[in-house]
Amino acid sequence: KEKEKQERARKAELESSKIVEVTEEEAEAIKAQQENVTTATEKPAVKETVENDTKDKSGEESDDEDSKGKIKPNCGNGADLPNYSWTQTLEEIELRLPFKVNFPVRGRDVICEVERKHIKVGLKGHPPIINCATPKEVKTEETYWTIDDRKTLILTVEKVNKMEWWSQLVTSDPEINTKKVNPENSKLSDLDGETRGMVEKMMFDQQQKQMGKPTSDEQKKQDMLQKFMKQHPEMDFSKAKFS
Repeated sequence: KEKEKQERARKAELESSKIVEVTEEEAEAIKAQQENVTTATEKPAVKETVENDTKDKSGEESDDEDSKGKIKPNCGNGADLPNYSWTQTLEEIELRLPFKVNFPVRGRDVICEVERKHIKVGLKGHPPIINCATPKEVKTEETYWTIDDRKTLILTVEKVNKMEWWSQLVTSDPEINTKKVNPENSKLSDLDGETRGMVEKMMFDQQQKQMGKPTSDEQKKQDMLQKFMKQHPEMDFSKAKFS
């Protein structure tokens, strides 16, 4: 009996280890079936990766939608253009315009007219270099200019609204991306306490909105709500809707 048992076990082992011969057609069918199983297993991961990449790219495109076609501001929060450059703080704008002539420029040679929403600059007997409307209003009574080294006009104008950045000196200029403006370059320390507080709050709220976070007023409301909920644990806020 023991011998028969061993013989049956040996035969079963031989049967399980047999090499099965198949035709080429059967081999191709088996190979195709295995590839289909592998592809079906990998597809969801690939699809998820593609969807995530598309989502990330669409998010970036959405963030940059307002910045399309705008140039990066220079180190003075303005722009360096072919004929002139300008910089700004929250209070004022400074224009530097070199006259490309072969003679020393004097004050009486210059045409510099600044209106509430228009700037005209040039030399007498020559076409104006700037003759266009400004995007915002300026204080004409606080405007002054000078000639540096007898060849460069330096014009300083004061803004009416001291709580916003200009994207252009004049409306014919390319726009700068005001989201890239560096507030450290503005003279916040020169503003009075109340104005400075308002400007800093405005800048903080703008940054929060860009990051999708609550503004200072929204955060204040949320803090008050959280405090009220802690003071009244007996109340059920699970079904409450907050706006």
